[in-house]
Amino acid sequence: MINTLKRIIALISTIAVIALMLYTFNTGPAFQGGRAGHVIQDLKTLEQNAKIDPIEEKDIEQDKLKALRDKAGNTSVFQVSNAYKSKCASCHGVDGSGMQNGRKLMGPGIIGQSEEKLYKDLVDFKAGRKENLIMKGLLMNLSEEELKEFAKEISQFKAKQEALSK
Repeated sequence: MINTLKRIIALISTIAVIALMLYTFNTGPAFQGGRAGHVIQDLKTLEQNAKIDPIEEKDIEQDKLKALRDKAGNTSVFQVSNAYKSKCASCHGVDGSGMQNGRKLMGPGIIGQSEEKLYKDLVDFKAGRKENLIMKGLLMNLSEEELKEFAKEISQFKAKQEALSK
């Protein structure tokens, strides 16, 4: 009697599973997306239609490159050295004003300072007498001559700016 009851339950369960499988097959495969599969397919179609053409992609790349150059100081109203561009411009601005594209940068404006003051500050940052980890890291491997060159170049920014405004 118990064996017969077990067989009946197994038969009913098997019929229920087969019925669910047929229902799922008729409404759309469950593991192949069903209705969600259509949404995914629609998204793929949308992505294919929204592909950027090579001309637009090139323009986007040019804009990114220009923004990077601006940040790194590759464009300036007057000529600055590559050493200044690579070490100073991202914090102090391409002209030493502490501003870039109308926004304040991390470093202060250094334009208009004398060569002597700039050199003393650079030496103090390098020696750790003035605390600034970024400045110390940037200046750590520079020689006294290189510090003097930076001070001389930066001290001339004000005159270069005034010459351009005339």
